[in-house]
Amino acid sequence: MISVCINYIDRGNLSVAKSAIAKELALNQEQMGRLLSAFFWTYSVSLIFAGWFIERMNVNWLYAIGYLLWSAATALTGYVDSFGMLLGLRLILGISESVAYPCYSKIIATSFSESQRGIANSLIDAGSKLGPAFGIYVCAALMGSYGWRMMFILIGGVSMIWLIPWAFVAWKQKSESASDRAAAKADAVSMREILSNRSMIGTSLGLFGLNYTWYFLLTWLPGYLTDERHYTTEQMAKFGPLPFYSVAFSAALFGFISDRLIAKGHTPTKVRKSFFVAGLVLAACFLLPSALVDSPDASLTLQVVAAFCFGMATANLWAMTQTMAGRRAAASWTGMQNAFGNLAGVSAPWLTGWFVQMTGSFFTAFALAAAMAVGGAICYILIVGDIREVEWKSKT
Repeated sequence: MISVCINYIDRGNLSVAKSAIAKELALNQEQMGRLLSAFFWTYSVSLIFAGWFIERMNVNWLYAIGYLLWSAATALTGYVDSFGMLLGLRLILGISESVAYPCYSKIIATSFSESQRGIANSLIDAGSKLGPAFGIYVCAALMGSYGWRMMFILIGGVSMIWLIPWAFVAWKQKSESASDRAAAKADAVSMREILSNRSMIGTSLGLFGLNYTWYFLLTWLPGYLTDERHYTTEQMAKFGPLPFYSVAFSAALFGFISDRLIAKGHTPTKVRKSFFVAGLVLAACFLLPSALVDSPDASLTLQVVAAFCFGMATANLWAMTQTMAGRRAAASWTGMQNAFGNLAGVSAPWLTGWFVQMTGSFFTAFALAAAMAVGGAICYILIVGDIREVEWKSKT
């Protein structure tokens, strides 16, 4: 949970510093949109291979290597002097962070029962939402005191401290992981069989819809508050994290509720799919009006409510994947689902920048984000089957 919080601080800090970077490096809105989406170009592709490697290697050490690389890329961002250098570091950040979610899924699928996965996944999800919230506050404070360059250097350098306790965990479990690795490799499901599964296709499409909305908020909300709603940097640092706090609290809450309902006898299909669908539809219903109201405070309030509804969906997203994939395919399915779903990370930041550049307004961007959320819910209704483990046939 701590590591995913840091993960999202590192991938989201560019959105906080984008105005200062654009001014110093003479970048326009379209170029900033490309930079904000560049992370996802390599992130999406690398996820496919990350899942395959994780099924066959020591998950703890592989995660540590990825963490070290993305922290270094963050720190080095403080030294860029051109668009190309910044673009390259964002691409490296995407490659290194691709190990995160397949690792989380592998660990949770092998360590937690069905009635525990809701809260386990919701805590990971809460970390991913607290990261941007803390990031907005911490990045704005560091920028105000030291400038954007030192902000990247400090965040990337200090976050490496996390590797010290993780190394103890990885070393302690090294012998256990080594003894199981050969058996896990022999029992792994082929990528072809996973890709041909109907529910895997549905979860990937659904994740694309969810992620489009999430990455729109993650990459452009700070800029929206300052550029469209005329918040000062101090106000943005104070109030900008509120939607992210809201979705983090909601994810933890509904992860706990879903586990309790399943423990009482309700099926994962009924509980987790219902929360997922309802959460995305309700989020869209509050997100779109937030771009129409005149009051900046009313707009932010609606975004906070939309984020709370959004947490209903994110709390149960990966628990469904882990249940259907099972231990044999959890990392591979997660990697491939996340690879497709994170194509939204390529399109959402860039399209938002393009719409703002062309129209001078954020309304079209908000409307598309709301529509994508509803589309994600529809995919889970029409394509994803019952939430139970697939009876895999093949072995690689």
